[in-house]
Amino acid sequence: MSFADKDLPVPVDLASAQALIASVQSLLQARGLALRMPPPEPTTCCGRGCNGCVWEGWLAAVAYWRDEAALLLA
Repeated sequence: MSFADKDLPVPVDLASAQALIASVQSLLQARGLALRMPPPEPTTCCGRGCNGCVWEGWLAAVAYWRDEAALLLA
């Protein structure tokens, strides 16, 4: 089975990131592969929609983790 980077969606919000993380971890486990843990969800958001919110940084970190997983799964 061929695997490509496009097979993993880009996370755009908490729900899609959580689904992505669960999916990737399942794929890695099924193939017997190991990858570092995904970045932990932020706990310091004030909820005011700040420019550069911790959630934006977290989503970027999850996207980077996703890219690492795609390389490993390829």
